[in-house]
Amino acid sequence: MNEQARSILAGLGGVANIVDIEPCTTRLRSEVRDARLVDVAALRAAGGHGVMISGRVVQVVVGPGVDTLATDLEDLM
Repeated sequence: MNEQARSILAGLGGVANIVDIEPCTTRLRSEVRDARLVDVAALRAAGGHGVMISGRVVQVVVGPGVDTLATDLEDLM
């Protein structure tokens, strides 16, 4: 799962672009500094079933393993 976390981190624009990350049921919800740095194709390639962007909030649907993924992301940050 760590490789997936690295890929999602890159798709969100890197550590410097992330303000906050939290798991929510099956989604990874994050606030980013600059939504233009988010790479939707990379997030989908990393296993995101869907990506929704509203302003600076990005939600990546990843499924029931989202809690583990969020922990892996926190470890990388």
